[in-house]
Amino acid sequence: MPAVRSPPQLIELDNEARVIYYPASQAERATFRTINGKCLTEHQWNVYDFTKSIPSGQVSTYAEVCRAVGGSPRSVGNALRHNPFAPCVPCHRVIASSLYIGGFVGEWGPDSKTKTQYHRKVAILKEEGVIFTEKGFLKEKERVWKEGEKSC
Repeated sequence: MPAVRSPPQLIELDNEARVIYYPASQAERATFRTINGKCLTEHQWNVYDFTKSIPSGQVSTYAEVCRAVGGSPRSVGNALRHNPFAPCVPCHRVIASSLYIGGFVGEWGPDSKTKTQYHRKVAILKEEGVIFTEKGFLKEKERVWKEGEKSC
């Protein structure tokens, strides 16, 4: 029987449509390679699967993702930093346990290397209704989602 391929997802970014293919079956995942030709680990797939389940308008923490899939908050952050499926896998919805906005595209905070990724993450989450203080902390704690909870 031929392998069934998961349907691609059409995403619109900056008024430009882009198709993002997210492999769902084990067979598809075994043959998937990143743009750099690398395979993904089981841990990365688990992180991406969990992160896909975080509803728009909600966030989760690196520690919560870690509790759900294993590993450490750092390994979760590393997987998300190398997320080849953004925004289909919404890595921007994962924040620090302190409820600080956390990292994005490998940068942490407004004073990081490019001084842009922090502001980009704040803007993306604001579009989804998630607001942060001027110091980068989540304003509404009820926006923190945990697996198995109903979203707002």
